[in-house]
Parts: sequence; C-alpha cells; structure tokens
Amino acid sequence: MLYLAVGAFLCIATALLCKHAAAQTTTQPLEITVTDEGSTHLVPCRIHLKNTDGEPQRAENLPFWLDHFTCPGRVTLNLPSGEYTYEIERGPEFEMVSGRVSVDESGASLRVQLRRLINMAKEGWWSGDLHVHRPLEDLPLLMAAEEVNVAPVITWWNKRNLWEGKARPEQPVQELSANQYVHLMAGEDEREGGAFLFFGLSEPLPISDATKEYPSPLAFMEQALKHPEAWIELEKPFWWDVPAVLAQIPVRSIGLANNHMCRRQMYESEAWGKPRDTDRLPSPRGNGYWSQEIYYHILNCGFRIPPSAGSASGVLPNPLGYDRVYVHLGKKLDYDDWWKGLRAGRVFVTNGPLLRTRASGKWPGHVFRRKHGAKLDLDIECAITTRDPIRNLEIIRDGRIERTVPYDECVRTGSLGKITFTESGWFLVRAIAENEKTFRFASTGPYCVEIGERKKRISRSSAQFFLDWVQERKARIKLDDPAQQAEVLAYHDRAEAFWQRLVADANAE
Repeated sequence: MLYLAVGAFLCIATALLCKHAAAQTTTQPLEITVTDEGSTHLVPCRIHLKNTDGEPQRAENLPFWLDHFTCPGRVTLNLPSGEYTYEIERGPEFEMVSGRVSVDESGASLRVQLRRLINMAKEGWWSGDLHVHRPLEDLPLLMAAEEVNVAPVITWWNKRNLWEGKARPEQPVQELSANQYVHLMAGEDEREGGAFLFFGLSEPLPISDATKEYPSPLAFMEQALKHPEAWIELEKPFWWDVPAVLAQIPVRSIGLANNHMCRRQMYESEAWGKPRDTDRLPSPRGNGYWSQEIYYHILNCGFRIPPSAGSASGVLPNPLGYDRVYVHLGKKLDYDDWWKGLRAGRVFVTNGPLLRTRASGKWPGHVFRRKHGAKLDLDIECAITTRDPIRNLEIIRDGRIERTVPYDECVRTGSLGKITFTESGWFLVRAIAENEKTFRFASTGPYCVEIGERKKRISRSSAQFFLDWVQERKARIKLDDPAQQAEVLAYHDRAEAFWQRLVADANAE
C-alpha cells in the first residue's frame, strides 16, 4: 500500500508540475504591422524584439541573425506574456522606431509607421554592401528591408565552397526585383596576410587547400586577374599583406567602412592585422581612426582607390547593409554602371550619416586639372542627413584636417566653404558621429587635383610608412618548407623594392 500511495503521490505531483510548466510556457499572439508613414502600405523592415532578460525573439520562417529578424511588413509571433522592447529599422534612410509592448492573456497588436528621412535613389545614389554572408534564399527580403541595391554574396570562403559538387550558375548576376541585384560568385581569401574579397568571377578560386601562409594571397589574385571582369578589394586597410598587394596588384576598392564597425559595438583590435598604437588611438573607436589613417597614407602615395563598405552580416553582428557604399549614377540603376561608378570614385561610404558633396559642381572621384602656376579655388557644397548627433564635418586634405565646419553651419548654408590648391593633391569630406560605442561615420571618396606636370603628390613619409610595414611583415613569415618560404617572400621582396623606389622618388614631405 505504501508503494501505491507513494506512486499515486508522484503521479499527482508530476501532473501538477507539468500543468505549472504548461502554464509558464503558454503563448499569446503578438501581431506587428509596419507601414510607410501616412499610408497603409506594408514595408519590409528589420525588428529587434527582446524580452525583459534581453533575449532576442525569433519569428517563425523569417530570416534571423543574432539579435534581429527581418519581416515583410506584417508578422505574428507567439510569445509568453510579458513586457518586450523593440527597435524597428529600414536602413539609414528611415527613422528608427523604438518602444515597449505588453503581451497579456489576450495577446497584443503593435502598429508602427516608419518615416522616411530621405530617398537617396531619387537623388541618384544607389547603395551596396560588398561583404555579405547571408543565405541566398534570404537575400530578396533582406535587401528590400534595408534598401540595399547591390549585394555580391560570398559563396566561397577559405575551405567553405557552396558550389562544391554543384553546377555553377550560368548567370552569376541575378536581378531579384526592380533595383535589386546580387552576384552569386563572390569570394573571400582570409588567412594570415588578411582578408581579400573577389568579385566579378564566374567560378571560385582554388583556395580550399591553402594553409595559413601558403600560397601567398597574391598568387590567387594573379589567378583572378586572368578573368577580365575580376575585381579585387582590400577588405580592410590594416591587414598585414596590404603593402605587398598595393605594390603589385591593381586593387579596385578598399573597405573603409568595414565590419569591425558594428551597430552596437566595435571590434576594438586589428585581429591578425598590423596593430595600431592604442595610446594614441584608444578603444573603442581607435580602430576606426586607424583604418582612416592608413587609407590616407594610401592616397598620399598616389593610389586613386575608392573607399567601399561591407558589413559581414552572417558572420559579425551586423544587419545587411549596416556598412554600405552609395554610388552616384542618376535616376536609373544599371548593375554594370554601378561598378563603373564605384571604380570612378563617385561614392560615399557610411554606417549612419548620409553625406553628399559636390566640389564646384563635381561629385567625388573627379580629377581637377590645371596648368602649371594656376590656382584652383573650389566651392564645397554639402548636404547631410543623420539620425546620430554630429558636431562637425571635416575636410581632409593630403591626409590632414584642412578645415572643421560645425554641423549646424553646414545644414544652414549647405556649404563647407572654399578650398584652394596651387599644387597637386587630394581631399575628401568626412563626418564622425558622437557615438562612444562604435565608429559611426560617413566619408566621401577622394577628389584629386593635378596642377602642372606633377600629376600626383607622393608623400615620402607615407611611402616610408609602407616600407617599414612590409619589412616588418617579412620578418613574421615562417614556413617550414624552404621552397614555400622563398616563394612567399618573393612577393614581399618585390614589394619592398617598390616602396624603396617610391620613397626615393617622392616629391612631398
């Protein structure tokens, strides 16, 4: 009898516990509807929805990444009763809406209208994210929700190749909808020398058997350049092999707004890249300034390489399009023309502010040419739209701050004043937001000035910066196989000779 009584008690207790647990996990519907301001038109968007413990909530059958899901404009989630916080965004051209919603026994309904701040496409600017790791099937909704127009998707990356054992797409470029293009064959070589991105290829490069240092990434770049449409990008400016690549490979773009700059945080170190002086450039934003400094050294050495942007969504904690590049084309988007515009430098990069400038009526990337002895006066028009507080805008000339203009003055006058050149050089405009958690900024591509026979200003100190760098890099290369060691070092020997010549031939500083 005792055993029966104990057994009965356990059964009852178990039933009560199960009933309690069921009560604790009972869910109610939360319906979220997102529309354009002043209309009933549903708009795709990104939703960060968290419970009181800060845990992100998922929506069934919708793309989810780390702390957010993407929705077509209406979604119903089944959630336990309680309080939830939300942030709803649609790229930088709309206001973010945030708040709280309570889900009780009868559920809840949340209706949100998103206000557009600006329509960049109507101004002729079209956006792209050049570092995408999201699933191909999710791209139509993701791009619509962030208003990203161009997205080459990385489908091969070191030992990972989505095309292994599969037929290659006959048309790597896919038009998903109006003004929305993906390229299905982008790739990334990410090893000891850094990360380098490949676009415009019709098949993956054979990088899956590469080791940490061998073959050199430059060997794969040489293979890529056999394809007429190949586009090679320095994914970040501070990777160890950047000086060697600059010296020998026709690089098309440089990731200035890169994935170390995240929506709510910075990746504060240079990972396995060339470390910065953290006393001079402290965390959390020092890494962002370091990327800028190196890019300016590159421009100071006569390279005319436009800045680009990539979020690494799918690997790092960014939504698609957080770090993006806008290319000015005019009223119509054409995929090939977008890349031509990027190559020409008619761009600005951003992870927040929307910065548009013209110098005496010309877009970024323009080369102003004058005869010897001439003086060039340029009027800098500027328009900026931002959700983040900005104190100043800066004109950067030949790597240094030429002028600082208060934000309010820029908004009021639409101008950053004049800049005068009597010799060759370059300049760009940047705006850095007042955000202490991450490096949130915008930068135009450079404008170039050629006066007289000296077409380019070559800085000796900047060339020496890269010469010192390549020599430091050479000392780090250690391979057990002497033949492999010699093969890799040969690229750096040639780079060292290049930078030595540039130091000797420099015409400034």
